[in-house]
Amino acid sequence: MQTAALALVLARFQFAFTVGVHIIFPAFSIGLAAYLAVLEGLWLKTGRQVFLDLYRYWIKAFSIVFSMGVVSGLVMSYEFGTNWSVFSRKAGPITGVLLSYEVMTAFFLEAGFLGVMLFGMSKVGRGLHFAATCCVSVGTLISMTWILASNSWMQTPRGYTIDPATGRFMPDDWLAIIFNPSFPFRLVHMGLAAFLSVAFAVGATGAWHMLKARRAGAIASEPVRVMFSMAMWMAAIVAPLQILAGDAHGLNTLKYQPVKIAAMEGDWETEGRASELLFGIPNMKTERTDYAVKVPLLGSLILTHSLDGKVPGMKDFPRDQRPPSPIIFFSFRIMVALAFLMALVGFWSLWLRRTSALFTSPVFHRVALCMAPAGFTALLCGWITTEVGRQPWTVYGLLRTAESVSPIVLSSMAMTLAAFVVVYVIVFGSGLVILLRLLGRAPEEGEHNPSPAHPADVLATHTHPGIAGPIPDEGA
Repeated sequence: MQTAALALVLARFQFAFTVGVHIIFPAFSIGLAAYLAVLEGLWLKTGRQVFLDLYRYWIKAFSIVFSMGVVSGLVMSYEFGTNWSVFSRKAGPITGVLLSYEVMTAFFLEAGFLGVMLFGMSKVGRGLHFAATCCVSVGTLISMTWILASNSWMQTPRGYTIDPATGRFMPDDWLAIIFNPSFPFRLVHMGLAAFLSVAFAVGATGAWHMLKARRAGAIASEPVRVMFSMAMWMAAIVAPLQILAGDAHGLNTLKYQPVKIAAMEGDWETEGRASELLFGIPNMKTERTDYAVKVPLLGSLILTHSLDGKVPGMKDFPRDQRPPSPIIFFSFRIMVALAFLMALVGFWSLWLRRTSALFTSPVFHRVALCMAPAGFTALLCGWITTEVGRQPWTVYGLLRTAESVSPIVLSSMAMTLAAFVVVYVIVFGSGLVILLRLLGRAPEEGEHNPSPAHPADVLATHTHPGIAGPIPDEGA
């Protein structure tokens, strides 16, 4: 029994590890594809060379990020069959169909126009090339939509019937399945997270090159200043919107998954006029939150928008239906803290812009550089909060995680997990090094565009010692 329990833990950790690595790349691709579409559109509208230079600069990074996203995503498809075959068999009639829709719509759209986008600027007209860039960007958004429809259905299942003979979830109403109660909130929240993450990555790149230019006693080039300015505009606009979207998502979660909210907040007793726990350590054994630092009334105000609103406590739910509160208690607070920090940086940039100091403040540039991983870190913490908070269920309230796992052998699970960690560190660590070396070179006026006859030239000059050749191309 203990062996089976440990195998389950390792299976969960393996999936969490592979998804945690993977989720960064689609988010980067979604935001970067939209940024590229904006850059090319501005170039066509204004004729300014700087927008074309930035497009050519960032499309090289996009090719690396997109490739790593595809490679890391393929692994999870196999894990559903090898480690979670019971879940696949029971929920497959719904989740499998939704994922197939992603392939038939988003993936075909991206694959069909990616080659034109990467290597077709000198082969097709400007309008057609811009259309290809827009199609790839739209494809990333469609992909996100189907993935989140599937995941949201697992969180708030609707539109299904359960086959009494097999226990399988059978589709009954596809509109109810797709547009389940949490789907719109998750879609907006994830989309804004992708845009915000890329805004701070682009901003940090611009800040890095402005600091380098300052140390050399020079002025940063126009492409560097433009990319930094655009990134800070995005941060100033999207960060506050993300906070509002997160608040709406929280209200939705309170309605449909109250135990998750209780675990996030570290609340054990249901009460009105509840306090907000700024800090503490939830103790699952003693059913209390140790070392609690509270702000009176703020919990009810935040969670219900009313000082008298009732906030649920975990004691209202059976012990075997409570998620592990300590993990999501801290992941949620890290996410929220980073969200407010990103909003603060965005507002700071507006003030510096007003005083004409946006490009001359080294303190702000250092802060912007340090904020490079903020969006992706917040995204990962949000994913941990969402997925760990769903436990102990794979399909919320209907199918337990312990009942979803394949009959796997502990030794095999341990070996494959170790192999995944080693391979991922080598492959994606190398990819990250290549990406950082690529972004370590400042965009130039008249930025080089790789020859369409040699697609590998996108990466050939940025390989890392010990890496034989460039990153693999996108698969079919």
